[in-house]
Amino acid sequence: MSLTALTALTALTALASLTACAGGSPASAPQLPPTSGVFDYQLGGVSDRVDGGDALVEIDVVVRDATAEPLEGAYSVCYVNGFQTQPGDERWLDRPELLLRDAGTEPVTDPAWPDEYILDPSTADQRAGILELIGPVIDGCATDGFDAVEIDNLDTWTRFDGIDEDGAHALAAAYVERAHRAGLAIAQKNAAEIAPVARDELGFDFAVTEECGAWKECAAYTEVYGDHVLQIEYPDSLADSSLTFAEVCDQPDRAPLAILRDRDLVAAGGAEHLYDAC
Repeated sequence: MSLTALTALTALTALASLTACAGGSPASAPQLPPTSGVFDYQLGGVSDRVDGGDALVEIDVVVRDATAEPLEGAYSVCYVNGFQTQPGDERWLDRPELLLRDAGTEPVTDPAWPDEYILDPSTADQRAGILELIGPVIDGCATDGFDAVEIDNLDTWTRFDGIDEDGAHALAAAYVERAHRAGLAIAQKNAAEIAPVARDELGFDFAVTEECGAWKECAAYTEVYGDHVLQIEYPDSLADSSLTFAEVCDQPDRAPLAILRDRDLVAAGGAEHLYDAC
């Protein structure tokens, strides 16, 4: 990391220490998710139980969108899109300076998700502006009763020209500080190649990973976070990799909690709903 990024991280660490001394930070470290039990990833619709084969079984760990309610009795992770906008979130229309622009100065969208704009955390002012909008969402996850937060799309600097990597790291560190101050654990999502930096320098507590089995990168997470990795696979990416879900389950570096879900994460009971677990 550059001197600029390290300076930003040092400042964030100092801010966190001052907040803790002022009584605004939890006294103990956030609780990490269980490493055994039943896991589900429910961004497309919620359900209190999953198909356990012979019967519906209760869920021990679940990821749900920030607009949903946590699942009572389960370790609940709150999904927050921290480096791209959520579809239909009109708050960003009043803050166009926070969006990445192309050469023609039009806001850049994600080709895979064309209704999501890319955030640009390259300057301190832009990071502060982004945090003004996303910080309260993280706080709201804690208020609603979630145990942790998943910050999606950490890897935008690897996918889009014009985003400063150091700025992205500094924004990630700010999210970590905000989550910890709210009493939440926080998960790294994407950017497997920086997992050691994400944990040791940025402060992430565990990981949520999609398709690491299909793309043979689970070890990048499990060697850093140990058993505290939540793994989701999808049938289309497994087919592209000529793998079955059973073969993923046999991989020695896969996460203890690894599941197969349909790409659209349809709620249980829907025609396209798919769920399996190792």
